[in-house]
Amino acid sequence: MMNKLQETAVSRRVSTRWLGKICQIILEVDSTNDLLKEMIQRGDEKNPPAGFVLLTEHQRQGRGRLARRWDAPPNSSLLLSMLFRPNWEAEQMNWLTMLVSLAAAEAIAAHAEVTVGIKWPNDLMVRHAGVWHKVGGILQEGDFGANGRLQWAIVGIGINVNIPTDQLPDGATPATSLLVATGQPVPRLPLLVTFLNRVEELYLLAENGRSPQPAWQKKLITLGQPVRVTYTQTNQSFSGVAEATNRAGHLLVRDSAGELHTVTAADVTLRQK
Repeated sequence: MMNKLQETAVSRRVSTRWLGKICQIILEVDSTNDLLKEMIQRGDEKNPPAGFVLLTEHQRQGRGRLARRWDAPPNSSLLLSMLFRPNWEAEQMNWLTMLVSLAAAEAIAAHAEVTVGIKWPNDLMVRHAGVWHKVGGILQEGDFGANGRLQWAIVGIGINVNIPTDQLPDGATPATSLLVATGQPVPRLPLLVTFLNRVEELYLLAENGRSPQPAWQKKLITLGQPVRVTYTQTNQSFSGVAEATNRAGHLLVRDSAGELHTVTAADVTLRQK
């Protein structure tokens, strides 16, 4: 199950119209998001094209949200970045994170017998031994034009597929892989193909004005749970109960005094009841 992915296999297997039809696989890179950003800066408004997918078998400086490292052994995981050129309004930017995390959760459930959820806003979680463990994460970056619309966006994703227990990364949230959670290897190519197919389906729905927020919210394991919210830039924090998300995907947390907070960007951890 440690076979390397091949560009032609990916482009031939996907049933998409544009996502993943052009892809590049690099054996080792610092960060797929950073490299794709450099390619955009060297190119023009059509090159690389929308739907271009950059994959790697190993990231030396993989990173997730809040500048956290994302480590995985070579040839063990799905590590990729996708390019979108949506020309969406600024408030729709979070739709990409929602639809990509939703597509990933659905793809994982289709290829591994695990219970999958999403920890707000973009951590992919599976329930293993009665505890939620992190199995993947998403990092989105983009650029807005002079008209305030989203000109391009990169959505990077890492999914721990076949990492053995002794090579799982350390973190505040316990990590796992599909191999550890299921007890058996999971073929990466079929998982990748299902994921890319579903991303395009959800993206086209979003293009037609259908927000992914309702379906994404149903997958959130954070809602109804006591949480601690920490604003990393100021190190200020508060505790409360996560009640819902709004249309933009921001988390609504009610504190012990009854005040409802709209959390747009922060470190949100689940607390024991």
